[in-house]
Amino acid sequence: MRTLVLLCLWLSLRPCRAPPGLCGPCQPDRCSLPGGCRAGLVPDSCGCCLECGNLEGQPCDPGNRSVFYGLCGSGLRCEAGGGEDEEEECVCEEQEPVCGSDGRTYMNMCQLREAVYSTPELHTAGRVPVIKVPPHSQVNGTGSSLIFLCEVFAFPMALVEWTKEGRDVVLPGDDPHISVQSRGGPLKFELSSWLQIEGAETGDSGTYRCTARNNLGTASASAVLGKRKLKDSGLSH
Repeated sequence: MRTLVLLCLWLSLRPCRAPPGLCGPCQPDRCSLPGGCRAGLVPDSCGCCLECGNLEGQPCDPGNRSVFYGLCGSGLRCEAGGGEDEEEECVCEEQEPVCGSDGRTYMNMCQLREAVYSTPELHTAGRVPVIKVPPHSQVNGTGSSLIFLCEVFAFPMALVEWTKEGRDVVLPGDDPHISVQSRGGPLKFELSSWLQIEGAETGDSGTYRCTARNNLGTASASAVLGKRKLKDSGLSH
């Protein structure tokens, strides 16, 4: 026990967590409920009482047992950082921007939940469009059929339009070999839109833009339809 106390003093600001082997019988009636938990409550290291969950960006213990850093709070998961020696940290499971009823845009749902702790009446007011899958650049093979895909997430549902750089018209316009199709999905509040070019011609090369908008904002992404380069025939004249 003395070793455990010294370890807690060395960790200073870190919460003191008993190793699982030192946990006594679980007595829930002796547990005190912590307050001020902006990410909700999670099981402690003994799995008996509850403690505050870790916030976004804080280090965490992977798995479902609190050992050293603690567990991530509601809507967060413990993931390894990008570097080789980086510790795991809490990452929000919902990364799309969220509009709050206070008129502010939060980077994700977890940041909104944190704000709700100090402003209980705060709630979501919808989400600005986010391009989940942007269109990818391609090479124009004359006579071929080409498809650009754009997947959008938004609430309320977004309107998606396609345009070509240099043309002040929403596609397909009156062009018979260009068509646009959209449908809901694959997930809730998502929309998939396709721009198809049948029998591509040299003049179809250029930059195509997918633009999504709802009453909360706009997002766009573009892709280039490049010209296929002719290989040198190697013949001398």
